[in-house]
Amino acid sequence: MQIGIIGAGNVGRALGLGWLKAGHNVSFGVRQPQAHKHDELRARAGVESIAAASQAAEVIVLATPWEATEEAINAAGPMSGKIVIDCTNPLKPGLAGLTHGHEDSGGEQVARWAPEARVVKAFNTIGSNIMEAPVLEDRKAALFICGDDEEARGRVKELADVLGFETVDAGPLASARILEPLALLWISAAYKFGFGRDFALSIVRR
Repeated sequence: MQIGIIGAGNVGRALGLGWLKAGHNVSFGVRQPQAHKHDELRARAGVESIAAASQAAEVIVLATPWEATEEAINAAGPMSGKIVIDCTNPLKPGLAGLTHGHEDSGGEQVARWAPEARVVKAFNTIGSNIMEAPVLEDRKAALFICGDDEEARGRVKELADVLGFETVDAGPLASARILEPLALLWISAAYKFGFGRDFALSIVRR
């Protein structure tokens, strides 16, 4: 699968390198490709403009800060029919809350910015360090995904499963109204409640 990742920060790198190991083709789209000319990403995956990485991809991954997401979508160009994985969270400064919630979500906002894309919310409820190694104490970390296109959710589930997650289909994109507050809980636990980043949620069944 050809995957274009917009953003080369910790989340983008963790996902991209994981998918490279799994045999997928990955390219990174950034605003200044030349800034990465000596980077591991260029050597292993390729770094190019946002538009070039997006247009060549079957799956586009938004791994951007929330405040840069609309600009990144505009820079990507036409997304008609493409699967867009939204990894973002609409966080207020200082983790003071979410800019969208209860009756709307960042995921639904992304879908409005990219109305012809098949948007799936995923990889937003845990940190990049867990994405690199999603098995903790012999238990797979749970990863929740949601989107209005069932086939797109299935493709994203495959991409999550291959990284080692226990992927949970949370249904339509409106479920992002639940998943983004869950992400805020993880972030707050990591940075405010003393958990640190090396923890994840898991599914326990009787």
